Amino acid sequence: MTAPLRNHDIAELKRLDLAHHLPAQADHKVIAEQGGSRIITRAEGVYIHDGEGHQILDGMAGLWCVNVGYGREELAKAAYDQMLELPYYNTFFKTASPPPIQLAAKIAQKMGGHLSHVFYNSSGSEANDTVFRLVRHYWKLKGEPSRTVFISRWNAYHGSTVAGVSLGGMKHMHRQGDLPIAGVEHVMQPYHFGDGFGEDPVAFRDRAVQAIEDKILEVGPENVAAFIGEPVQGAGGVIIPPDGYWPAVEALCRKYGILLVCDEVICGFGRLGQWFGHQHYGVKPDLIAMAKGLSSGYLPISAVGVADHIVAELREKGGDFIHGFTYSGHPTAAAVALKNIEIMEREGLVERTREETGPYLAQALASLNDHPLVGEVRSLGLIGAVEIVREKGTNHRFLDKEGEAGPIVRDLCIRNGLMVRAIRDSIVCCPPLIITKAQIDELVGIIRKSLDEAEPVLRALKPKEEE
Repeated sequence: MTAPLRNHDIAELKRLDLAHHLPAQADHKVIAEQGGSRIITRAEGVYIHDGEGHQILDGMAGLWCVNVGYGREELAKAAYDQMLELPYYNTFFKTASPPPIQLAAKIAQKMGGHLSHVFYNSSGSEANDTVFRLVRHYWKLKGEPSRTVFISRWNAYHGSTVAGVSLGGMKHMHRQGDLPIAGVEHVMQPYHFGDGFGEDPVAFRDRAVQAIEDKILEVGPENVAAFIGEPVQGAGGVIIPPDGYWPAVEALCRKYGILLVCDEVICGFGRLGQWFGHQHYGVKPDLIAMAKGLSSGYLPISAVGVADHIVAELREKGGDFIHGFTYSGHPTAAAVALKNIEIMEREGLVERTREETGPYLAQALASLNDHPLVGEVRSLGLIGAVEIVREKGTNHRFLDKEGEAGPIVRDLCIRNGLMVRAIRDSIVCCPPLIITKAQIDELVGIIRKSLDEAEPVLRALKPKEEE
């Protein structure tokens, strides 16, 4: 059902945006210079519309999250009905409400096996904060309080809170706030195109896994609490690990008695063609963080899936886990998430991603391999990336510096009617799971057109000393 159009005063909204609003993850100088943010006014299906009248194919599903697409009346009604019955109550006072209990049972069913409990939060960042605190609490209960160190990967993204940024491996984020905090170590990422170009994939995989074991031994296994990683690194540039990487990482964790944490904030709820990304790789984590696709972004909600043996320790040893948020187990957000999962089940969106649209996206993106600017395309399920290079057959960047070409191609894609993200010199996409084959063709066609338009601009780039 399409909502009635509102007659927004876009000029006034832009004025108010500059006067009062600080957008997230933004260069506020650039926002000011361009006269305010792009105002998105409505959306339907896989398309968003801005205040200037442009229709844009949302190749990013909002922010990796609108899995069932926009305009779902069922989700609005689920929120409305729950708000009338019980809009909010907390879980602090030995209380709970029906929707989060029912949702916990549904999530446990989708996780399967030993992951039978969930702890609620409002965002992926909060979910990883919960992981951080719960893991350290668990080891203290176990009588191993020295196990405090987390091992993560460079270029990983685990949120924007102090703990989330620290767990993540993005150095430009670390520089803001003197991070990471103590107790987080980082190792190489499994980014074959960027960090192992030309290397045998098996040798590269083994080197990436060995880096983890080397770090465990350097820190001391008795001091390591957990290894944390995204099944596929999303905000890092859609980094898909080599075959066999994740089973080898799990084997390392078991060898040294370390907890395995999978950050499923992007990969969860169908993105890779399974309910959770770790299921695609056949591993069994001890904790998983989830958010985004849990409610398709319609309301803020996240959760941490917790293995039985951790819950058993909490219940056997007792004592307060002094952690939680005002909106942990928010009944309205949980009701919407339940309905969202129901829609995904009814429409077979996970299976469709695995068997139909995911393979079709891979095929469509592969058609870009003949473009002179494309060094590699890669995808898994409905998440993909196009690497931009200066010389075909290499991973050489324009001006020998990553990040010059990506934003140019991204801006052309948006101008041509496709919302994508530039991560360094990769154009990444993550469309709603409802996308059709025809819309995938549209998405890839716009990327090709934008690459064509970008090529003369990029070829004309010169180092500053040559200008």
